[in-house]
Amino acid sequence: MRFRALAPLLLAVSTAHAQTRAFTGLTLIDGTDRAPVRDATIVVRDGRVVDAGAASRVAIPAGAERVSLAGKTVIPGIVNAHGHVTDADRDLRTYAAYGVTTVFSLGDEPPAVFAARAAQNVPTLDRTRVYLAGPVLAPKTPEEARALVARDDSLHVDVVKIRVDDNLGTTAKMAPEIWRAVIDEAHRRGLRVAVHLFYLADAKAVLDAGADFVAHSVRDADVDAELIAKLKARGVCVSPTLMREVSTFVYGSTPEFFSDPFFLAHANPAWVATLRDTARQASVRASPAARRYRTALEVASRNVKALSDAGVPLAMGTDTGPVGRFQGYFELMELEYMVRAGLTPSQALRAATRDAARCMHLARDVGTIEPGKWADFVALDADPLQDIRNVRRISSVWIAGNRVAR
Repeated sequence: MRFRALAPLLLAVSTAHAQTRAFTGLTLIDGTDRAPVRDATIVVRDGRVVDAGAASRVAIPAGAERVSLAGKTVIPGIVNAHGHVTDADRDLRTYAAYGVTTVFSLGDEPPAVFAARAAQNVPTLDRTRVYLAGPVLAPKTPEEARALVARDDSLHVDVVKIRVDDNLGTTAKMAPEIWRAVIDEAHRRGLRVAVHLFYLADAKAVLDAGADFVAHSVRDADVDAELIAKLKARGVCVSPTLMREVSTFVYGSTPEFFSDPFFLAHANPAWVATLRDTARQASVRASPAARRYRTALEVASRNVKALSDAGVPLAMGTDTGPVGRFQGYFELMELEYMVRAGLTPSQALRAATRDAARCMHLARDVGTIEPGKWADFVALDADPLQDIRNVRRISSVWIAGNRVAR
């Protein structure tokens, strides 16, 4: 009797989950190499795209809920290939508010982030998708390296993360025999390895050992033909993380974006207060590291252009999550910095959608607006291909076809 009483409710829930929506009247930038489509329609069922294209071709199923996006330009949800998530609910909703619908968290996530990943493949999702690396490995011996990779494997991480860097000469760098053991053991277990690095020589060395993803730009020297050849030979992607460099020196004074209502809408107010502190700002201005990282940004920017021109795949990333690296907003600024470096708006947008998804092995589900993929997209009030700053002009964000609360 109790089951019979619940049956109508269960049917209603099932029907709601199977709701078909048709988004109409939009200009579609689908994330592929296809030209934008005017007066386009996107049909979504069970959270995934059924069809997308010109309204004259796409059939809207009978009974579908119609959502007008007239006058809007729709792009795929932004994919951040290098962020950090610690507070699962807060961080994933903040990313979503700025149109970042997928984030690859590269290290040190608490259990709640693992739980969020496990719960996201549903048509009711309304916050950012997360994939993760688990604890950043810092083994002291090759034996410990293999044991830690085994632990990561048991955690079902999406990638293994290591650091091969001395933080401008202030810390010891992981020894080659240790990071080689990490890479070897990870590959033996079918896991990919992402490497935090700074130096050109280290980039070449880890690629020779089989590293699968370069999580930052080379920042000590201009990339050369040898490195480009190594990257292209194995199809290894690079995440530029230009905003990581910006964050090291921009708080020497109060940055202009602290006056942007779009930024302030979701910025952590405690962080903003801390970064406005005049004593802290004076410390940043006096910091030799901040000056070196400002120079590193110039090098990294040249390298972004050189790698793009050479056909090396770029995956937009920011290293957001730590204090001063604001989730969501910095991803949009990263696109602007990539264009300042010499990429076209189209190239920058692809690096933040299709190419980031491909690089992180997520292209089956996200990165473009195509049949079979999750209906994660952003409706803008202006065309980002005309001015990349238009990615800030967000009208609405949709994840699995569900409107994100902003």
